Order: sequence, then structure tokens, then C-alpha cells
Amino acid sequence: MTHHPLTAKLQQRLSRLELPQPEPLTRMGTLVRVTGLTLEVRGLEAPLGARCLVEQATGEPVEAEVVGFGEQVLYLMPVAHVHGLSPGARVWPRQRQARYPAGEAVLGRIIDALGQPLDGGALIRAERTVTLERPPINPMLRRPIEKPLDVGVRAINGLLTLGQGQRVGLIAGTGVGKSVLMGMMARFTEADVVVVGLVGERGREVRDFVESNLGEGLNKSVVVAAPADAPPLMRLQGAQLATALAEDFRDRGHNVLLLMDSLTRYAQAQREIALAVGEPPASKGYPPSVFTRIPQLVERAGNGEEGTGTMTAIYTVLAEGDDTQDPVVDAARGVLDGHIVLSRELAESGHYPAIDVEQSVSRVMVEITEPAHQQAVRRFRQRLSTYSRNRDLITLGVYRRGSDPAIDDAIEHYPAMMNYLAQGMDEAVSFDESVQALMEVSR
Repeated sequence: MTHHPLTAKLQQRLSRLELPQPEPLTRMGTLVRVTGLTLEVRGLEAPLGARCLVEQATGEPVEAEVVGFGEQVLYLMPVAHVHGLSPGARVWPRQRQARYPAGEAVLGRIIDALGQPLDGGALIRAERTVTLERPPINPMLRRPIEKPLDVGVRAINGLLTLGQGQRVGLIAGTGVGKSVLMGMMARFTEADVVVVGLVGERGREVRDFVESNLGEGLNKSVVVAAPADAPPLMRLQGAQLATALAEDFRDRGHNVLLLMDSLTRYAQAQREIALAVGEPPASKGYPPSVFTRIPQLVERAGNGEEGTGTMTAIYTVLAEGDDTQDPVVDAARGVLDGHIVLSRELAESGHYPAIDVEQSVSRVMVEITEPAHQQAVRRFRQRLSTYSRNRDLITLGVYRRGSDPAIDDAIEHYPAMMNYLAQGMDEAVSFDESVQALMEVSR
């Protein structure tokens, strides 16, 4: 059977014709209950992590995220403070994934967890944007840590050498100088870009950190602030946004330093959300999802694939009550590449930075330092440990010189070792100077 030529041409044209796709129908939900920070919505279907808009009687709709669901009920958590919610308020899904400003336009700026400026400057008009989530990097494609990172702090450069791409925890109780130490590293570190995430800290500390600790280092930095009075979802998002900005700079070939203060407040925000939707507590009030969230955030840091830059991350971890066995502290030590412990005893004696060398460790130091450097570190640690074990005998005058050569050696070198560990907050010491001074002290 043969077809008419006009019929064949018509079929050819129809095959190339692209018919318009119908617009997706937007289902509306209804707000039926508000319990604490949790919004219960019926009549709406949305996956976990989806963003929705909730109608308010006063003002614009507030954005909320799906954090759980039950039988025909969605549990939402608002990303901002809510005012004017009423029973029966309409809820509808947000059609597009939220994107946030990134790139050189954010350098020198202080922004909130939504990417909005907090410094009183103009709105940020960025050439590129980022999303909060991204697929994880194949661990077999990550670049290894090969070079030391100069952080400008003598005790860390010499005794706890960090590598470019390492992830480290700064473990401390309250008021022992962790913010000052973070500020020193932000100013002195040889990094192209510094991203600072202030998550769950006091609002006063944001300006204080920028003006007193960061100083001129702000020119190459971006600060993401989500203070303690922000909703828990905003605190989570603040940490994620800081990480996303650091990833973006790393992927474009920059050497990036990410400072996160603090990982504990991030875990506490997740605890608030999880408990609000009914997840049972497991360890000291922390639900299991907290210990899933921590490695998911931390694993985004570190080096990327070949051809990209480096991303070194330092997370402060609050040891509540100076308890280093706190579940968040323990979980952080398990997923990080080292930890630096600050001592309250040293801080109270006026010794800064109050780094407890005996409890601190860098897991990549052996791979990025010379054998002579490692030998000097071992001698320093041995002398410091010997003195610490016999401190009571020495200070009480019970020990007599000549009884033990190792103790005599530790007593002789102790003043020089403590002088090596102390450093002014405005004093920068390079990596080479740190190593050279360590060699002299450890002879």
C-alpha cells in the first residue's frame, strides 16, 4: 500500500512538532496544628527536605521545610520566625530549588543563612549561585593531603602540623579562648579564601568576632551568621551554606579555609528538630539522626577531585562542662582527621593559646612532615609528659635533682617549652619559624 506524497509530508511535519506540556497542578494543603516549632499540614504531598510556603495573616508567606510525615500529615519546620499563623492557612510547595549567592561577590560580606546581607551593605548580585546540597565526592577520586598548612600559630605549626585539606576539631569548654584562636587562624592562615560559619553563637559575638578577631582578614573572607535566637532550621542551613560556599571556591581552584563555630550548636539544632517530630532520644538526649548529620556535613569538606583546589576545615566542638566524653565530642573525633584540645587550667593561668598538646593530635602529620621534624616533636612530647606526670613532686619540692635523668631533663627544658607554646593574639609565626624554634627547644 502506497501513501500519498502530501500525507507523508504531513506525517513528517507532525513528527517534528513539539506539543506544549501541561502545567503541573499545584496541590494546596491546610495548616491544622502548630506545636512548638512544628507545623502540621494536611492535604499536601511533598518529600522530605522539600520547601513549602505557608500563608500568614500578616505579612508575606513564610518558608518551611518538610522534616517528617505521618498518616496523611506533613510535619514542617519554618526557616524564619513566624507571626500571624492561623488555623486553615494555605500551604503550597515551592516549585524551584532555592539558590544562594556565591563567588567573589560574597567576599568581605557578612550574610545570614538565607544569603541576605547583615552588614548593612547593598544586596549581593552574584555571578553564580549554589544550592545547599550536592552529591558526595567519590572517596577514591579525592586528592590526598600532601602539603602542610601554615596557620600562623607556633604550637599548631610545630607540634600539630595541619595539612591542606585536613578536617580538624577544636575541642574546648566555654570561655577558654577558642574564638580568639579561630580569629588568629583566619588572619594568619595562608589561604586564598576563608569561609566562617557562626552557628548558634550569641548575637553579640558575631560583630565582636568580625571586628576584634577577624580584622583585616575580612577582605578575603565571607561570614555566614545564624545566631542562637534563629530557628533551628536556620542554624542547620547556616552550616550548610558556609560549607556550600567553601565547596564552590574549592572547585574553582582556590585554597580554602572553612572555620565552623560550632559543630555542637549544629548538632543541637538537629536535636531540636528531631525531638519536635517525635524521634526518640538515644544518647544524652541526642536522637540517632544527629549522629548521621554530623558525618554528612563533615565529609563535604576536605580536598576535591584532581584539578580542584583544597578545603581545610576547622570545627569548634563545645565540651559541655569540660566533658571530653560528651557524645557530640566523641562523634566528632571519630570522623575528623585530628583534634586540638584547649585546657581550662592553662587558660585560667593566663597561658594562651591554651592548647593541651598531650591530648591533641594531627592524624596526617606523619605524612606531611620531615623525619627530623617528627623526631623533635617526639622529644618535646616526652619531656612535657614527664614533667606533667611528676608535677606534684616537683612543685612541692619532694623531688631531688639527680634522682632521675629524664625528670631532670624535663625540668631543665620546661620553661623554654612553655614559652614556645605561648603566643600573642596579634603575633604571626610562620611554619618555617615554628619548626626552627621547635628544633632549638627540643635539642
